[in-house]
Amino acid sequence: MNNVKQFVATLISTSAMVAGLSGSPALAQSSEQASALPGDIIVTARKREEDILKTPVTVVAITGEQLDIKGVKTMQDLAASTPGLNINDSSSGHADRSFQQIILRGMTPSTTLATTTSLFIDGVPIASPSAFTAISAPERIEILKGPQSAYFGRNTFAGAVNVVNSVPDGDWSATVTGMAGTRNNYRARVEVEGPIIGDALTFRATGEKFGKDGSWKNETNGETLGDQSSATGTLLIVAKPTDKLTIKLFGMIARDEDGPSAQTRILAQNIVAPGGTTVYASQSNCTVNGNPFICGTLPRFSNGVSANTEMSENIRNLLAIDTNRVVSPDDTVDHYGLLRHTRHAHGTLDYELNDQLSLSLLGGFNREKWSTLIDLDGFDTSMLTSAYSPYGYFDFPYLIERDNKDWSTEGRINFDFGKLRGVVGASYLYARSYSGGGSALSTASAASFYKGGKDQSETKGAYFGLTYDFTDSLSLSAEGRYQVDKLASYVSSSGLTVASDVFVPSGTYAAGTLLAKRTFKNFTPRIIANYQVSPELMLYASWAKGINPAQFNTGILSESAAIQQAAADAGMALTVDPEKMTNYEIGAKGRLFGGRMTYSLAAYYAQWRRQINSILLTLPNGTFTNGVENVSFVSGYANSGSVNLYGVEGQFAWRPIDLITIDGGGAINVTDIRDFASPTITALSGITDYSGKEMPNTSKYSANIGIQLGGDVKGQDDTTWFARADWNFKSGFYSSQANLAKTSDAHKVNVRAGLGWGDASIQVFVTNLFNNKAYTSATDNWTIEQNYAYMSTYSAVLVGLPELRTGGVEFKVKF
Repeated sequence: MNNVKQFVATLISTSAMVAGLSGSPALAQSSEQASALPGDIIVTARKREEDILKTPVTVVAITGEQLDIKGVKTMQDLAASTPGLNINDSSSGHADRSFQQIILRGMTPSTTLATTTSLFIDGVPIASPSAFTAISAPERIEILKGPQSAYFGRNTFAGAVNVVNSVPDGDWSATVTGMAGTRNNYRARVEVEGPIIGDALTFRATGEKFGKDGSWKNETNGETLGDQSSATGTLLIVAKPTDKLTIKLFGMIARDEDGPSAQTRILAQNIVAPGGTTVYASQSNCTVNGNPFICGTLPRFSNGVSANTEMSENIRNLLAIDTNRVVSPDDTVDHYGLLRHTRHAHGTLDYELNDQLSLSLLGGFNREKWSTLIDLDGFDTSMLTSAYSPYGYFDFPYLIERDNKDWSTEGRINFDFGKLRGVVGASYLYARSYSGGGSALSTASAASFYKGGKDQSETKGAYFGLTYDFTDSLSLSAEGRYQVDKLASYVSSSGLTVASDVFVPSGTYAAGTLLAKRTFKNFTPRIIANYQVSPELMLYASWAKGINPAQFNTGILSESAAIQQAAADAGMALTVDPEKMTNYEIGAKGRLFGGRMTYSLAAYYAQWRRQINSILLTLPNGTFTNGVENVSFVSGYANSGSVNLYGVEGQFAWRPIDLITIDGGGAINVTDIRDFASPTITALSGITDYSGKEMPNTSKYSANIGIQLGGDVKGQDDTTWFARADWNFKSGFYSSQANLAKTSDAHKVNVRAGLGWGDASIQVFVTNLFNNKAYTSATDNWTIEQNYAYMSTYSAVLVGLPELRTGGVEFKVKF
């Protein structure tokens, strides 16, 4: 702690010293300061280049310079600095980078397959939001809010995030960036660009390595929890054989390898060792429906943070098995934590046919394989002796595996005939995924693993966008997409025996047999009216529809007849229909104070119908351990909800004088559940009418403000300075639709200061200056112990732990 205090004191002293170098406000600004106002940013929210202040869509654009000056490196950083945006990293007993859901405006997806906001690179879809960290120094990031189905298709009915690559300008240059900080934080990045054949063929290559130790200690063995490391490489080649033709080829590889996640459980039941000694104490403060639980704002955990993360011979044997595997042993994590391999490639072609027509072609490919080994019970259970465990004590190691692959193509023609302009296009997306996992609760064998069959989707779409200028001020846009989704699910390579006729005819199904197939056809329109009141003010209003893809519940078919029937009674069907969204929105964008302030405001009302929700059951499975009947975790999905959402959002950037820039924003995102059904949550809470409740994992209130000082150093040529402070706020969110447990509000302050001279710069920074410890995620879960006594209802809350105060120094040199 003394080292941290000394570092903060040094930073403050440095900032004061740097500020003293300028005796009066400077007219010239650093590159970061000069780019703070977004009025000149061009975005592609409607598949064509438009000034952000003239685009009648709610879009937040953050330039590469702004990402650096705010210290945005991860999806969590991006969410913290963007009102109305949350990241949920908690699923299936773990809270880590293997699972990251983007949540816009409270539209919380209930499963990894029900993504409501998708990521794109240069307009090409990408498989995982985790790939955001692999894009080194992008030109900008566009966050589009509200349904984007008309232009971007699948999984965008809450919004879309588009990362736009920086394009080489044809001159040789290189940039080296290095960072070192507390808790072994480090980052090394190299960017090189230049000509291959003059301006006709150029390239940009980047390589980056990042790593850090976690902020929390595992009380079991003293190791840190939350360690992360990533290595990425990208290559962009740009060909301009003529002034009218541009071809871009982009490739990216990434490897993420993390340690055990920073998480713990807040228990509502005691964990008792043989002999009656309580080893982990309940923090229950209420009883609901006869069940002890945690109500209100979640307390600080009282049991410490621990996990069984030692690699035993039994677990090593488990990871070496090559039967029923989704990810081969050669590519599997060999420790507790995550190992992920990501591959992405895409190409774009833009050809200007004439002054009125242009053609664009896009194609992309993604492959993501990952495995994560977790301690599912979530505590050091070495004191819970068990004669049936190969470890000599109760333990619940669990491996989760995924293999996702997709490819896409798109073609469009943009046109501009004076008063009428727009785009027409068509797209195709193919995606397939495998999932599986296993546990070495007893001896490790092939039977320890399960491998699901192939889930496949094909999406064909045709879209258009037409804008007509009725006057110089009034325009009307009509947009829409006709989309055909074909979904299929197949039997795994080990075959399948179905014990019941509840969902499909009982019997034996050979490997690769088609289990379920459905085709869905939908049209998603959007109408926008915008009025340019003056050169400094635009008003707009829109109405839009959105569709989220359907799903299957084929995983239930491997269960016993009794469990299949119980799942059907709980509301599961073989096919889950697509979700629907209707969104109404009004907004304003413009400038004030002679252009020194830019701003945007939006208000929306949305109706989310046929909402896909998880159904998670714990059912006795007829097997016994130590005389106690074991349970099966049965998960599936159902169209079991509807939600009304409404809110207001705004952002601004203001330069009152040349020395100072102030930027910020705020959002109120209200979620009003109208209908919801969950046997698991009802078993805990006794609630059957959820009307008026809020959606989980989303903040109702959020805001951020940044104050930056900067300018030339007096008396020094080509030398600039800056000092910046950011306050990011997210209100607490609920752990489930029952709204019983809630996280505390998160207030995080980041400070950064630096000097630049010529092509070199150095910065010092502290993130989470006041060491805010608000939980990053919270999900209702179970108290897991040797007798499985508390598995019939939720009896704990699984929480993700934040990264604590971090200080560091970063330098950058351009050649």
